[in-house]
Amino acid sequence: MEPAIVRKDDAQSGWRPWPHRLAVVTTAATFLLILVGGVVTNTGTGMAVPDWPTTFGYNMFLYPWSKMVGGVLYEHTHRLLGSFVGSLTLTLAVLLWAVEPRGLVRGLGIAALAAVVIQGVLGGLRVVLAAAGLAIVHGAFAHAFFALVAAIAVFTSRGWRAAAPLVRSAGTVRIGRLALWTTVGLYAQIVLGTLVTHRGARLDAHLVGAAVISVAVIVLGFRVMPGRADWPELAGPTEALRALWLLQLLLAAGAYVARFHAVEFPLGAALSLAFPVSHRLTGSAMLIASLVLTLRAYRRAGWFATETGCETLSPKALA
Repeated sequence: MEPAIVRKDDAQSGWRPWPHRLAVVTTAATFLLILVGGVVTNTGTGMAVPDWPTTFGYNMFLYPWSKMVGGVLYEHTHRLLGSFVGSLTLTLAVLLWAVEPRGLVRGLGIAALAAVVIQGVLGGLRVVLAAAGLAIVHGAFAHAFFALVAAIAVFTSRGWRAAAPLVRSAGTVRIGRLALWTTVGLYAQIVLGTLVTHRGARLDAHLVGAAVISVAVIVLGFRVMPGRADWPELAGPTEALRALWLLQLLLAAGAYVARFHAVEFPLGAALSLAFPVSHRLTGSAMLIASLVLTLRAYRRAGWFATETGCETLSPKALA
């Protein structure tokens, strides 16, 4: 067997591919889990399986496939996929602790492991206690976990570890701050959207939030794109954020009609389900695009310092 070829620049930066690959897989699996969770929520099948951690008395992993029909199929698939994401997160946390020299990233791995355990317990208690309020918390917390594993994927990427000249300018600082507030606003929008989905409440606040986010995305585009030659790594997430924003506006209209008006869609129930679920997924994707932009902008602005293998926040940038 031939020895693995290690790029010289990777060896110099200390970059290892497997933590990043596993973080990307975990992020993708979490996105799929949010998709299935959206189907469960919008079909009203969250209580299709009335017990936990068992499934109709069976070991969850041994439940017969022949009995997985209708709402049971949606809910049980959600549970199995959640267990898969939990296993990936455990593996990621162990791998980061074993090979990652940066304390911040190791800490994020432990935080992700704790978060996925909490999320699983929240989902189980929602069933055991038949608590609709916990369903809202469970849905909102899912996106916080999603953002956390996506951040780990960014921190473990080759581009993050590779040496690059920093542009400590007022422009990158302003971009970073606006992107940060946009990320916070997007998460707040997701929480409000969860309330709208589960209770039909706070639609007014959700619409106001959409207007604020729209302004933020437009301003970010005007600030980032003219200087893309100076900070090319900021252009990608900015373009993705703008494209997702336009798509989200269309999906929002469809989701609103599907939720609050008795309109017959051309494809019936399938399209009525597709609009709110796609709206949820696009919001999740916008959150990650904004988060990536935030992290990259602050790195450009000098907020992160890599010294002696330890990733820390720069004290000067925090002052």
